[in-house]
Amino acid sequence: MNTIADLSELSETTVNAFRGIYGRGALPFYKGILQSTGLVAYDLQPVAKSLFPVITPLRNRLPRVPGNGDTATRWAAVTAINTTKLRGGIPEGARNGFISTTVQQKLSAYKTIGLDDFVSFEAQNAGQGFDNVRSRMAQNLLWATMIQEEKIIWGGNSDAGFLLGTTPTPVPATATTGGTIAAATYNVICVALTHAGWDASTVAAGVPDVQTVTQPDGSTYTYNPGTAIKSAAASQITTGATSTISATVTAVPGAMAYAWYVGTAGNEKLQQITTINSFIMLSLNVSNQACAALFTVDRSQNSLEFDGFMTHAFRSGSPSIINTLATGVAGTGTKLTCSNNDASIDQFETVLKSYWDNYRIAPNVMYVSAQEIKNITTVILKNNGSPVIRLNADAMAGANGITGGSLVGTYLNRYASGGGTLIRLEIHPNAAPGTVLFHCDRIPYPINQVPNIVEMHYRQDYYQLEWPLVKRRYESGVYADITMPHYFPGAIGIVTNITDGA
Repeated sequence: MNTIADLSELSETTVNAFRGIYGRGALPFYKGILQSTGLVAYDLQPVAKSLFPVITPLRNRLPRVPGNGDTATRWAAVTAINTTKLRGGIPEGARNGFISTTVQQKLSAYKTIGLDDFVSFEAQNAGQGFDNVRSRMAQNLLWATMIQEEKIIWGGNSDAGFLLGTTPTPVPATATTGGTIAAATYNVICVALTHAGWDASTVAAGVPDVQTVTQPDGSTYTYNPGTAIKSAAASQITTGATSTISATVTAVPGAMAYAWYVGTAGNEKLQQITTINSFIMLSLNVSNQACAALFTVDRSQNSLEFDGFMTHAFRSGSPSIINTLATGVAGTGTKLTCSNNDASIDQFETVLKSYWDNYRIAPNVMYVSAQEIKNITTVILKNNGSPVIRLNADAMAGANGITGGSLVGTYLNRYASGGGTLIRLEIHPNAAPGTVLFHCDRIPYPINQVPNIVEMHYRQDYYQLEWPLVKRRYESGVYADITMPHYFPGAIGIVTNITDGA
């Protein structure tokens, strides 16, 4: 191979030959190499990052106990003795009458829960050297199923649960100032929602009337999303162009939220979803979901799910302690209050005293939403105008060592045997704003044969199935065959219909 002594020896033919190497339209040979040229490595960190929450405190805490076949787990509960209240005193040499005992037969039906997914052959091949896509699918399915189980533990409402029925007719009102609603006659329609209904609904996407699932083979099935029958329409006349519309409805037992539809007759559109039994609107939305052909059937029960805490509390005949706050002013509702200057919350005191008066037990945990932990902290710190202030200062931190912000992490229950006990406050990811769940995890009764007051029974706990190949993709599902018996629903306490603010 011949070399050249200097650039003067380059002929036009040689230059054109170099250009030919780069190809027509490529970078000219006389340019330098920059980052933008593209001769750079690809700094891809192996394994995809999982950046989503998997918060399942109840699922993690509840004992998992194997069942013994059958379609349900069953038990007998002795709920009362000496129900006729015979006195203990008897004459010399005599006997007393026979006491009466109340026994109830209980059951909790097994349900299968689970989710499915797939990975195509191409996705599996493309992920080589980066991530095991099929393993990633299996892990994601397990986590997603756990999240769904937690939601059912909180608010599942089976066909043995409660029915919302027909939503009561709203009581509307109007004001002539403060809004932008034009003069007309408007209808107000309300639809009560269970926890599942609240969880599945948004103002933008609407409230589902029935849910349809398409299976991998193309067949479908439906389930109820947690909605009541809509109320009758209540009409309200507004005047002027600056009107507002508000309405209240009688609180529905078991409802976690209410969907409000407003418009002229036949054109009622979804305006708000509230977690109290009232609303107020300043402007009218005419493009959201219409309810004209929807919500004519009670779809509050979902036969595919087991009963959760809310259903054990709200089903007919439940011994749970329920404190539904008063309706209050439409759109404003009733807030948590502190009236005794002792940093206690009135609505909680009512529930805690009922625990003692009725069952001689004390709850040990309160599950709340982010809204309620904020309101509880604010109410207690305000203390009915006599603020409770605790200042933690680090002597070594200097003048700027004071930490802002406060959090109420426990609540003192004064109604407990042997003295006061502390109730732990926990934020729960599935708690609807406006509702607080109390629970007593242990029954202090002698020889009660209840090692776990509530537990997860399973005929088969989490398992994964790899389905036969019918397409060029790997299809898989994660499932569990479980139920949640609650042996003493009297351990559940609910404060609901709480409005935001303090």
